[in-house]
Amino acid sequence: MSLNLLVVYGSVRIDRKGFGLARFLASTIRDRGHEATLIDPMEISLPLLDRMYKEHPKGEAPEVLERLAGQFRSADGVVIVSAEYNHSIPPALSNLLDHFLEEYFWKPSAIACYSAGPFGGVRAAMQLRAMLGELGMPSIPSLLPVPKIQDAFYENGLPKDEAYRKRADRFLGELEWYAEALRSARASGVPY
Repeated sequence: MSLNLLVVYGSVRIDRKGFGLARFLASTIRDRGHEATLIDPMEISLPLLDRMYKEHPKGEAPEVLERLAGQFRSADGVVIVSAEYNHSIPPALSNLLDHFLEEYFWKPSAIACYSAGPFGGVRAAMQLRAMLGELGMPSIPSLLPVPKIQDAFYENGLPKDEAYRKRADRFLGELEWYAEALRSARASGVPY
């Protein structure tokens, strides 16, 4: 059964290197027969968080928040593509995620992380894993770390090393399992 998956990219730096990875994952998800929407914080230009989506009076949230809330509500799962900034997650990603809460509940997330160095963003991924759990969309056990991102993907989303296709298939297969299981469980009701 086809899934509706979001790919949330976390960087707004002008010379960001991970956008090729985000495009690759969105394209691979589509190739696997699912719907994939790429959410780019640079495109949507969210304001700094001063009020969560749910804190706006009904029907009065900014249009961008209404659209994003609908996308998160209808998603079966979320792939987060995160850089590592100072051993942590990018502020634009935190800002985007913190605007919402209930829209994420009972849906799995998967973390693809990257860095310019040899660790592939895993230090940021560990912080992100705790944050995603708190937001109600716990991450799957596997990560997709990409070290030396500048050498791994072209801007158009093609991998420079074909081994990333096999790694992504395994990573996305795990997300699909969790997304299908939790979609089925949500259909039967949630704890509260």
